[in-house]
Amino acid sequence: MATVTDAKRLVIKIGSALLVDRVTGSLRAEWLGALIEDVVWLRQNGTDVILVSSGSIALGRRVLNLPQSVLTLEQSQAAAAVGQIRLAGAYDAALAAHGLTAAQVLVTLEDSTDRRRYLNSRATLEQLLRLGAVPIVNENDTVATDEIRYGDNDRLAAQVAVTAGADQLILLSDVDGFYSANPAQDPTARRFDVVAAITPEIEAMAGDAVSGLSKGGMKTKLMAAKTATAGGCVMAITQGDVLHPVRALDEGAAATWFLAQGDPQQKRKAWIAAMKPKGRVTVDAGGGACAVGGQQPSCGRGDGGRGPLWPG
Repeated sequence: MATVTDAKRLVIKIGSALLVDRVTGSLRAEWLGALIEDVVWLRQNGTDVILVSSGSIALGRRVLNLPQSVLTLEQSQAAAAVGQIRLAGAYDAALAAHGLTAAQVLVTLEDSTDRRRYLNSRATLEQLLRLGAVPIVNENDTVATDEIRYGDNDRLAAQVAVTAGADQLILLSDVDGFYSANPAQDPTARRFDVVAAITPEIEAMAGDAVSGLSKGGMKTKLMAAKTATAGGCVMAITQGDVLHPVRALDEGAAATWFLAQGDPQQKRKAWIAAMKPKGRVTVDAGGGACAVGGQQPSCGRGDGGRGPLWPG
């Protein structure tokens, strides 16, 4: 079983519901301060730390007096533009109190699907860590359209973990692990301590988000686990709504650990495994195959697979 102190490079995902008070819409400064103390402790242990943090839209919508209901894309982008300043400032102040430097890194899905931009992102994260900074990564909600969005920071965190060659990813959640059913609705639901492989049966157990602030439900966490573990990164889901949540995990707090399936150093394979699927492949009666999606139409040929296979 992995422990936090085993990690050489660790990515921690922080959701909006943990960072922002859902009643007042203000930053939970005491909680953030305790988390940063965990980051300091990890770094003293020799662990590189990258934070993937939600919260910009949740902070910005309060400043702009936007409704608590679902926002339009334009409203979300406006809220993100205002909230990102406050989010970055909060991290900068909390880290500076311990003599550490915060580095803001904003990305979109295109930054990982394009090979060159993926390599640039990896090089930037590597350089920041080498220089002693703590990267704070978030989706660039001010410019990302629906077509180029991750859509949730669980999957973004998994992509960052793969990009940075992390050996551990921690998703700080509002539940203490992965359950066979929603524990808030089913008293017989049981928590898994370890998931060795994500099977169709495991996927069928996942539910949707219940938080009013967070977009990520258990389905997105399983998708994140698939990406991370395929890239050789162990992933944990644990309760985040406590002070010093990372140290609590290291001391044995309840969690579900998803075991790595590959080698984090197999960079190109990890990049491919982390891509968002596009299109679909069909096989006709003659055994031919064609990709449907992207810019190419359905070919529907019966040439036994001798013709070209268009990329989706």
